[in-house]
Amino acid sequence: MRSFVCREVAMDLFSFIDCANRTQSLADLFDLLVGSAADEGFGQVAYGALNYEETVRLPDHPMPAIALNFPLDWRNHYFEHKYHEIDPVIRRTASHSKPFMWDQLLERRQLHDGERLVLLESREAGLKHGVSVPLFGPSGRISVLSFASRFDDADPVRQLKHLHALACQFHVAFGELAQPAMGKTAIKLSPRERECLAWTAEGKSSWDIGIILKISENTINFHIKKATRKLGTNSRTVAVVRAIRLGLIEVSGLSGPTSPVWTDRTPTGASAGQPPQSDLASTHNE
Repeated sequence: MRSFVCREVAMDLFSFIDCANRTQSLADLFDLLVGSAADEGFGQVAYGALNYEETVRLPDHPMPAIALNFPLDWRNHYFEHKYHEIDPVIRRTASHSKPFMWDQLLERRQLHDGERLVLLESREAGLKHGVSVPLFGPSGRISVLSFASRFDDADPVRQLKHLHALACQFHVAFGELAQPAMGKTAIKLSPRERECLAWTAEGKSSWDIGIILKISENTINFHIKKATRKLGTNSRTVAVVRAIRLGLIEVSGLSGPTSPVWTDRTPTGASAGQPPQSDLASTHNE
């Protein structure tokens, strides 16, 4: 019997992170994601592994799907016709480093007829607008998390940053559920690496952080690149989420013990130990 109660009220991003930290199963974690995405009008969700075989998945989900709640008729039609072999979202995820919208794919002339058919039929099935988030893991693993809306007037552009942040948090949390040993591996970041990641979590670009810390933008990029590599990703957003979950950095709005991050100096305008209001959903320089 499930005892998960985080979805009693609508939640912001930090509440989602806090609740995701306490999930114990993929089903609970996926329910949490679906509920949070539905608050934004994008409650149809699909998560899949594109170039590797993931053994942890919801029951009766054929590969490459790990978890999804798209309409059942569409799911059956999709897999019966092997649309996953020609789906432009799946085909083009590896070439995108940032989230992309399905409407934009339809506008591209280079889509093959089969690819265009998949997108048009998905609209007819009730998936009016969609956003897909490429997710890159260790050993070259590529996953994708897609959000779709049943509403004709849904605005994926407006919700893009928030959905991106939800996807990254879900992906990291799922990785820890699927391979618990990875989540327990000791990761050591230098004070400067932690500081740079913490300011990234506040929505600052490398240029902004360089001004704050009075060091060059190239040096900031160097520290962030080292930190993301240690955290097993090449995405700043995923690195920030993973660092938060591991207690390596602290951002406002999260409950629970975290390690102090302001070890070198206090940036101008911020009191010691109190970073400015966090803006994780708008991290720069993906």
